[in-house]
Amino acid sequence: MVKLIQIDLAQHRYTVIQFRKDSFVVSLGDASGLGGDEHYLQWLEDKIFKYRAGFVFIEEDGKPIGQLELMIREYEGRSIGYTSLHYLLTESRGKGKGCTLHNYARKFFKDNEVNEYHLRVSPTNRAALKFYPALTGIKTPTSRIKEIEKCRWEINCP
Repeated sequence: MVKLIQIDLAQHRYTVIQFRKDSFVVSLGDASGLGGDEHYLQWLEDKIFKYRAGFVFIEEDGKPIGQLELMIREYEGRSIGYTSLHYLLTESRGKGKGCTLHNYARKFFKDNEVNEYHLRVSPTNRAALKFYPALTGIKTPTSRIKEIEKCRWEINCP
């Protein structure tokens, strides 16, 4: 059985760093662009303080198998939801757990009264480029952002 739990940096420090590093390897081929662990942990602490319910692990049998990072941002003069990380361990992918994270994200953003959320994906992350269109029903990204080499999906939260 899977459940979602809020991230506690005192308890989950090692796991958040490992998941973030692996997400860079999966997305970009290596973790060299990640920066220092302390910088990420400070950023995470600041965001968790502001959006506590948006930073969660998905657990199976008491062990974290994925991580979700959600926040609210200003974009073109309006508040939107933003997914900073939508991650599952390799062995947990393709088993419906990504849908569990997606449904949690939709609820989080709806509860925070935003009508859309964005997530950006590296064009080299082939699995994500297949997953998000299948999940959202949006076949192509809203835009391709060349200056940061990402694809963006804008997803409405009915």
